[in-house]
Amino acid sequence: MDLTFSSEDLKFRDEVVAFCETQVDRETREKTRLGHRLTKGEIVDYHRALYARGWAVPNWAPEWGGLGWSALRNQIFEEVAAAHHCPRRLAFGVSMVGPVLQAFGSREQQERYLPRIASIEDWWCQGFSEPGSGSDLASLKTSAVRDGDEWVLNGHKTWTTYAQHADKMFILTRTDSECKPQKGISFMLLDMDTPGIEVKPIVLLDNYHEVNEVFFDNVRIPAENLVGEENKGWDYAKFLLAHERFGIAQIGAAREQLNRLKAIAGMEQTEGDGALINDPLFAQQVAELEMDLTALDITNLRVLADPANQADLTFAGMLKIRGSDLNQRLSRLIMEAVGPAAAVEQQGLVLHGRNEPPLGPDYAAGAAPTYLNMRKVSIFGGSNEIQRTIIAKAMLSA
Repeated sequence: MDLTFSSEDLKFRDEVVAFCETQVDRETREKTRLGHRLTKGEIVDYHRALYARGWAVPNWAPEWGGLGWSALRNQIFEEVAAAHHCPRRLAFGVSMVGPVLQAFGSREQQERYLPRIASIEDWWCQGFSEPGSGSDLASLKTSAVRDGDEWVLNGHKTWTTYAQHADKMFILTRTDSECKPQKGISFMLLDMDTPGIEVKPIVLLDNYHEVNEVFFDNVRIPAENLVGEENKGWDYAKFLLAHERFGIAQIGAAREQLNRLKAIAGMEQTEGDGALINDPLFAQQVAELEMDLTALDITNLRVLADPANQADLTFAGMLKIRGSDLNQRLSRLIMEAVGPAAAVEQQGLVLHGRNEPPLGPDYAAGAAPTYLNMRKVSIFGGSNEIQRTIIAKAMLSA
């Protein structure tokens, strides 16, 4: 694979720079730079700017607005957008349920939902994890029973990101309890305003309301909202999770955070000990991190350059493990470089909420919330332990 930028690639990079600087709200970019969470409206506005530019769903099929971007072009966009502190693309519609509908959905479902995902008329959330079914997703107990032209849904989902904002949910539910667990799961779509749905917030360690519990009490889902075949949901979920795990590495954002780490570590310390980067042990950790990020960047491009790899759970798991580990190491080193100022800001967020200016120096902004939030990335999308098992089985059976 040729990783050299062509003249067309360089032109595209300039186009992305211009888009970020002129079409993305400055206040939104500043909040992203400071590590503060965005409102629903700010995320929607960013996606609408992408849609207006024709970049909302670049990896979809051309029939539905896709552009056929190469792996290199995707990487250029992600790195430039991260360097200019643009928000991350909202993944649930674009990168998760959208590809599932294109691959397995009915024509009616595709025509109904895909244009609305691309234009973010609908905000989607993911109903997979349950209190007793996280990494062991096949053990889920939320059930749907057929009743005429409807399914009746009962159960409980948890860690549902942005369910408080969502109009729609794609959900895994058990439709056959008499067979092997993986064989009795179906993939369905539902409206979040359907009677019987209750959303309860979960406030995380970083003091943000990002995830939720969602309860279903005799929720009626139209029969046509079943995606693909009944009891084939496990296959569709594996397809979706491969797409999710490829995105967890966040290489563009990681490179921007590495630049931030270097800048903070290069500052003179107040104690008069000089810059932290002059400490040989700390400098070694930064150098190792940069080498690992470069290796992951190249590996990611090599894997994504072959479309056959994109539904392979082995490749997806490998990139997920390395990416989540790298991002956790980055957030830890930033916390170490920031020092006590990180605790000052976090305490200010706890005491005063999000509507007051953050306490502490600007360089400490977002360090503590990001560090705390990054603890989850080795768990969600399939825990790293489970991914290592998948990889090991694939290698032993090869």
